[in-house]
Amino acid sequence: MEEKEHMEEKKHKRRVHYSGKYPKKFEEKYKERDPEKYADTIQHVIEKGSTPAGMHISIMVKEILDFLQIKPGQQGLDCTLGYGGHTREMLKQLDGKGCIYGLDVDPIESVKTIERLRNAGFGEDIFRFRRINFANIDQVAEESGPFDFVLADLGVSSMQIDDPERGFSYKIDGPLDLRLDPSHGQSAAERLRSISEGEFVGMMIENSDEPYAEEIARKVFSLMAKGDPMDTTTALCNAIKEALWKVPKEEKDMAIKKSCARVFQALRIDINSEFEVLYSFLEKLPDVLKPGGRAAILTFHSGEDRLVKRSFKDLAKEGIYSEISADVIRPSAEECRMNPRSKSTKMRWAIKA
Repeated sequence: MEEKEHMEEKKHKRRVHYSGKYPKKFEEKYKERDPEKYADTIQHVIEKGSTPAGMHISIMVKEILDFLQIKPGQQGLDCTLGYGGHTREMLKQLDGKGCIYGLDVDPIESVKTIERLRNAGFGEDIFRFRRINFANIDQVAEESGPFDFVLADLGVSSMQIDDPERGFSYKIDGPLDLRLDPSHGQSAAERLRSISEGEFVGMMIENSDEPYAEEIARKVFSLMAKGDPMDTTTALCNAIKEALWKVPKEEKDMAIKKSCARVFQALRIDINSEFEVLYSFLEKLPDVLKPGGRAAILTFHSGEDRLVKRSFKDLAKEGIYSEISADVIRPSAEECRMNPRSKSTKMRWAIKA
């Protein structure tokens, strides 16, 4: 009897099959989510101008490396580890000499990234991970000493966007969460239920310049007052669609798409305190750089870029930075074609005096 039960436990489980030629659901895209095993599939997806499910294509790698001018023996900091693509390329520049610290607050994706980098041959001697918000780079520098180069990629990683359980994308049904660290703080759904209609209007205007902020807030709060918990991405998107009923028919689809993107952005910025984190990071950045140290920052919306631009200009006037980028650097047309998610990227840099 025991032997029979043991055999049943070990019985092979077939992979879940999906209907149609191509998988539609995130959890079915097993080939894309195993890039080492299915390299041909990954390359095919990328060449079509798409990002493979659960994977992140690093943006502006050449431009970053050209500016940072990393040399063997130097010490660097990747403030937003993410999928680890930028970190891996920077580690290659060290040629086995020196060290890079990688920071991230995401407890889910960081574990996978660390494993990928360790499997690629980057041990603790050359790559050190710290699960800490990059607002606290001063705490990292207390341990490591100052850095020769610092990179901060402020975008949300594709593997976070693509996973419906994280609630980052308005295109996929899932819980309305949006937290970079799901183990701390309020979800976006909880946040909506804890603020007033006026506060939601202000959030959308300040964080994403949403032109239909009042209409959207009115509809969302009207539905919640009638008992809608507004706890899924689909529920919020449907509310936005209803709020934009007056938009002319020929403009409606695009208006709804843009408003959904802006509202989700506004909520994500709010619940993750992204502007406050960026303020703190920019204030502390000069103190963690060595003289002549280089810092590059990638931003993805105008609010972030304004903060970086202002900080760099003010600190250059004070003589803290010897040189800053005269203007934003953007990804090439070819990169935008291969990776549409790179289109909104802006890079700025600074060199400490």
